[in-house]
Amino acid sequence: MRYVFCLMLIHFASFEIFAQQNIISDEDSVNQLKEIIVTATKKKQQLIQIPYSVSKINAGFIQDLFFRSTPEALTGTSGIFVQKTNHGGGALFVRALTGNQNLLMIDGIRLNNATYRYGPNQYFNTIDLYTVGSIEIIRGSGSVQYGSDAMGGVIQVFTKTPNFSEKPKWSSTIYGKTVSSNMEYTGRAELIHQSADKALQFGFTNKQFGDLVGGDQTGIQHPSGYSEKSFDAKLRWKLNEKTLLTMVHQQLIQHDVPLYHKVLLEDFKYYYFEPQQRNLSYLKIEKYIGKSILNHLYIIASTQQNKETRKYLKNNALFEYQESDKVATIGLAVDMYSSFSNIVTANTGVEYYHDKVNSSTFKMAILNPATISQRGLYPDKATSSNLSFYSLHHIALKKFQIEAGIRYNQFQVNIVDTASAYKLGSVTIHPTSFVANFSLLYKINFNQSLYGSISSGYRAPNIDDMGSLGLVDFRYEIPANNLKPEKSYNLEIGYRLINNKTTFSVALFNLQLRDLITRVQIPSLQVGGYNVYTKANNQQSYIRGFELEYRLKISKQFSVETNVMYAFGQNSSKNEPLRRVPPLNGRTAFNYKNTHWKFCIENIYAASQRRLAIGDKEDNRISIGGTPGWYVINIHAGYTVNSLQIQTGLMNVLNRDYRTHGSGINGAGRSIFCGVKLSL
Repeated sequence: MRYVFCLMLIHFASFEIFAQQNIISDEDSVNQLKEIIVTATKKKQQLIQIPYSVSKINAGFIQDLFFRSTPEALTGTSGIFVQKTNHGGGALFVRALTGNQNLLMIDGIRLNNATYRYGPNQYFNTIDLYTVGSIEIIRGSGSVQYGSDAMGGVIQVFTKTPNFSEKPKWSSTIYGKTVSSNMEYTGRAELIHQSADKALQFGFTNKQFGDLVGGDQTGIQHPSGYSEKSFDAKLRWKLNEKTLLTMVHQQLIQHDVPLYHKVLLEDFKYYYFEPQQRNLSYLKIEKYIGKSILNHLYIIASTQQNKETRKYLKNNALFEYQESDKVATIGLAVDMYSSFSNIVTANTGVEYYHDKVNSSTFKMAILNPATISQRGLYPDKATSSNLSFYSLHHIALKKFQIEAGIRYNQFQVNIVDTASAYKLGSVTIHPTSFVANFSLLYKINFNQSLYGSISSGYRAPNIDDMGSLGLVDFRYEIPANNLKPEKSYNLEIGYRLINNKTTFSVALFNLQLRDLITRVQIPSLQVGGYNVYTKANNQQSYIRGFELEYRLKISKQFSVETNVMYAFGQNSSKNEPLRRVPPLNGRTAFNYKNTHWKFCIENIYAASQRRLAIGDKEDNRISIGGTPGWYVINIHAGYTVNSLQIQTGLMNVLNRDYRTHGSGINGAGRSIFCGVKLSL
C-alpha cells in the first residue's frame, strides 16, 4: 500500500494532472472550457454546463497513443475501471457496475441486446478502435436519456466522420503498428472522398495478436492470441441546406479468441470463440426545421447482427461442444429537439428495438463422426421487444441550469423452451419501467460550477436472465422466470473548475440498487462437476464513493494530470461486500509537446481489493485473499513531420506482474511498440 499513499500525496500535494483526454493537443487543453459533450443530456453542451459526472476521450488521444483495443483506450480514464476476462475481452466498470448494468452505444444506437449477460463481457472489444472519433461517458445516469441498462452509466462511441470540402478531393491514411515478442501486428488503410455535398470514407483493419507475455515471473500466457479483421464505410450526403443523410456499415470478426483461464484453471484442452462477430448498418436523417416546437429532427433506423460461437473440449473428454448464439436486432429512434425560447429547450422522442435469438449446441464425439444436436445456451427463436418514450427538458435561468426528464419503457420477452430437462415452457413477460431524473447546476462564475443530481435507472430482465442453460464462467446456469426490472437511484454532488490552464472536478455519489437479478445456487445440485445456479430478484445493495480529476497546463509545452476513483459496495441483503467492486484506482501523467515532438510518462495503478463477496471467493480468477495492488509505468514518445507521425512506447517499464481485479489473465509485461501513421 505504500506506493498508493505516495501516489495520493503526489495527487494532492502537487495537484497534478494533465487531462488524459487532452495530453496530445495543446489546442484541446486551451479550449477545455468550450469542449462539447452530447451524451449526458442529448443536447450539445459545454462541459462547464453539464450537471453530471462525465468524461470525453478525444480523437487525438485515441489516434496518437496507438492503443490495442477500444476497451484498453479507456484504461486510466477518470471513473472507469477496465477488467479483462481474456485477451480478447475488455469489460468497463462504471460506478462499480459492469456487463449488462452499463449501456454501450455507438453513434446513438444501443449495442446492448437481449443476450448481454450479468458480469463482465467482451462486447466493447467488437468496436474497431481505428474507427473511433471520440468516446463519451456519463456516470451514474443515463436511463432517462437512453433507456434500459444504464444503471452504472452510458459509454457511447462516436465514429470518425469525413468532412465536406468546397473542392472535390481524395485523401488516404495508412496506419501500422507492431509490438515486441510478436504480441501485435496491425495494419489499417482509409480512403476518403470529399466534395461540397458528399463525404465518403472507407476503412479496413487487419490485426494479429500473439500470446500475451506477462511481467516478471508470468512469461507467455498460452493460449491468448487471436486475429481480427474489420471493414467500415460511411457516407454523408447533404440533400439540401437543411437535410443531412448519413449511411454507415461496420463489420468486425474475431477468430480463435481463447479463454486463457479456462485452459489454465478448469482442465480444458481448449476453449475459444470462433468466431466473435458484429455487423451494424444504419441510416440517419438530420433535418433542420427551425420551428420552436420542432427545431431539429433526428431519425435513425438500424440493423445489427451479433454472432458468438464457443468451441470447447475438456481434457480426456469423449465429446467436444460447439455453442452458437446469433442475435438479429432492428432499431428505430426518433428525437425531436425543440427550442421554445432562450431559456427552455427540450428533447422528446421514441425508440424501438427488437431482438431475435437463434441458439444451438452440437455435441460431437471425439472417436467417431457422431454429432448430437442439443438445446442452445438460450431458447431458440426467443424474442425481445423494447419500446420507450421520453422527454428531456433543459432550462437555463441566468446562473442556474436545470435538467429534468422522464422515460416510460415497456418490454415484451417471448420464450418457448421445451427442449431441455429444465423447461420453462412457453413464457411471455411484459415488464415496464418509469424513470425520472432531476439536476441543478449553479454557475459560480464563468469558470466554476456546482451541481447536484438525482437519477433513477433500471434494467429490464432479458433473455440471458430468463433462458440461460449451460456453462457460464465457472457455473452451470438453468432458466428462471417471473423476473422484474432491476432499479437504481443515484444521488451525487459535484464541483467543476475549468479555465485555460486548469481543469478540476470532484464528485461524491451514493448509488442505491434494488431488486438486483443475481445468481442463486441450488443446494446439492451439480452438472459436470459445476454447481448449479438460477436467477432471482433477491438483492438490495448500495455503492458509495468519490471521483477526482485534476489537469494543469504548466506551460505551452508541459502539462500534468491525475485522477483517482474509489467505490465502496455493500450487499445489504447478505450483509457482505458487493461482488466485483474495483479497488481504489487512478492514473497520473506528465506530458510534453512542441511542434514536432511529444512525450508522456504515466503511472496507472490500483490498490489491493481484499473486500470479497462469497461469489468473489468462489471465482477462480481472483486470488485467495483478494487481488494484490499494482502499478505500471509507461513511457510514450512521438514525432510528427508533415503527413508522417511516428509513435513509440516502452510499456510496463519495471516489468511488473499484475492483474486487474476480476480478470482472467495478467497484464502485459515490459514491451516496446512502434506505430506509424501516414496521411496522403
